[in-house]
Amino acid sequence: MNYFRFTNFAMNKLSFPFTKINAYIILGGLVVVLFGYILMSGGGSADPNTFNAEELFSARRITVAPIVVLLGYITIGVGIMYRAKKNQSSEIEKN
Repeated sequence: MNYFRFTNFAMNKLSFPFTKINAYIILGGLVVVLFGYILMSGGGSADPNTFNAEELFSARRITVAPIVVLLGYITIGVGIMYRAKKNQSSEIEKN
């Protein structure tokens, strides 16, 4: 029984590591990734017998879109790892 009381006490002391700022950063990263995949899409033609290499291998699809997707994934990683700075007032109270 004491074990359960201790865990409840320990759980009350812990706070959830993600804040609203983390959620906004992660959501922004997801939007950037989605935008990158939209930039990467396309390049097809209506006629299956024709091949348009200029449209398929354009700089937008080969260079820009993967960089945008990579930046989006980096932003998601930053959103997961971001920790807000503590207020100075809370540091004064601890001392």
